[in-house]
Amino acid sequence: MPRLSSLRAVVALLRHPDYGLYTLTNGVSLIGLWMQRVAIGWLTWELTGSGTWLGIVAFADLFPSVLIGLVGGVAADRLDRIRVIMTCQGLQMVLAAGLGAATLAGVISIEGLVVVVFVGGVIAGFNQPSRLALVPRLAPQEQLGTAVALNSIVFNLARFVGPAVAGAVIVVADVGWAFLANAISYLGLLVALVVIRRRNPGAGRDPEAVGREAQGLVAEIRAGLRYVAKHPGLGPLMGMHLCVSMAVRPIIELLPGFADRVFQGGADTLATLTSTVGVGAVIGGWMLARRTGAGAAGLVGVVLTSVTGATVSVLAFTASDSLWIAIPAIGAFGAFMVAASIATQTIIQLAVDPAVRGRVLSLHGVVFRGGPAIGALVMGIAGDLFGLRPPLLVGCVLALGMLGLVWLHRDRIRVAIEGRPSGDCLGKPEIAIEAPGRTSSKERV
Repeated sequence: MPRLSSLRAVVALLRHPDYGLYTLTNGVSLIGLWMQRVAIGWLTWELTGSGTWLGIVAFADLFPSVLIGLVGGVAADRLDRIRVIMTCQGLQMVLAAGLGAATLAGVISIEGLVVVVFVGGVIAGFNQPSRLALVPRLAPQEQLGTAVALNSIVFNLARFVGPAVAGAVIVVADVGWAFLANAISYLGLLVALVVIRRRNPGAGRDPEAVGREAQGLVAEIRAGLRYVAKHPGLGPLMGMHLCVSMAVRPIIELLPGFADRVFQGGADTLATLTSTVGVGAVIGGWMLARRTGAGAAGLVGVVLTSVTGATVSVLAFTASDSLWIAIPAIGAFGAFMVAASIATQTIIQLAVDPAVRGRVLSLHGVVFRGGPAIGALVMGIAGDLFGLRPPLLVGCVLALGMLGLVWLHRDRIRVAIEGRPSGDCLGKPEIAIEAPGRTSSKERV
């Protein structure tokens, strides 16, 4: 059973007016988002029956983060994050409504679906850094780790509820209604953001970033990348996550193919598998939410253990054609991957100077969305040639090799991230920032 003190900390956090309102309405919006994701996967499979097209659609959804995510990170550091989120959410609502109407009218094609998904991916890639960076401005600093974990729990509860609802809608009615439900789900969050902004006008920006002189878009992106690359702890962890995101994480995008070809099921089987990922993810998120007041201590071990567990879980999933093995394996994968993501986000929130937080979080988003985009595209194509299982098996073996290298250097990573006095921003490396028209100088970001 969870510790009573941990439960009280979560309840107290949800009672915080701005954070509680944001979390509630964001949860509703995320349920709609997961309905749409499952519906897009199933619609793709219905239109094509092709693993290659599943990979192309996943690539169109996730890869724009690589193109626009770092720009979104600069926007999160420069602009009012609430205003950025409201604009992006409004555009996503219009896009979902249009996709639903086109699907119900029977005029959607696979090419049109790819275009719509790509545009949505661009909006999401620009939006994500602001959404992540907003959390520290809505929650008390001493509960930041719990807030990050709780945010992930909400996301993954939606991952459980959304697919279940989407599966029922697809079976009973039509896939287009899932898109329209997603469009409606944005309304509550948009109203909540208006209320938060009126009640707390400064919530959308870090005080340290107000009045900070802009260096130019390219210079600021370069500064954020250099910060992570030179950090002896964040750099190796990001490299490990990139490898696993490309080689293991694409299992989610390939689930429609597994549901049909491997497990001989339909939309209900896909909804079961996707919801099971959500159940596991909620468990993993709750375990991390119980870490109250621990700071960064122990998080490196959590990341390494969780990523290893996720990789082994996918190996078990792909090695069997039995749902009795696949369901617990995919559930364990969800728990481990979310634990790794939350721990990494918490490290970033605690380790990074607020002036560069948005850019580092954007790089985190690029890795966690861009990696699966590339991996899903490659594995989807390979899946049509060799079957869905062999590409994932090879990916898991490669990921385990990379994990072995990181485990060998875990002590150095742990010292860089955890071995700092309380209040020291966990080893901010000195980096050179070159602003246009200025002489390069070394300073902290």
